[in-house]
Amino acid sequence: MADAYWRDSARVPRFFSIDARAAFPLLLFLLHIRLWTFIVAVMATLFFAALDRYGFRVDVFLRWLRGVLMGKRKITAPWWI
Repeated sequence: MADAYWRDSARVPRFFSIDARAAFPLLLFLLHIRLWTFIVAVMATLFFAALDRYGFRVDVFLRWLRGVLMGKRKITAPWWI
């Protein structure tokens, strides 16, 4: 493949326009066809689509969420001292 370069290895894998990380819930749905697995697969696909829309990766999103939940104040000394 003449168009494949080493720098392309950092790109997010996609299946058409769907993030490839949503493939596991879709595979779960295909192996266990129930309404709840369909709902999980659709919600995971929407979650990854929303992350992609706002420019987040999963690890960056989790760090951002931790920062939002913990707040701006950072405790540097133990509370028992």
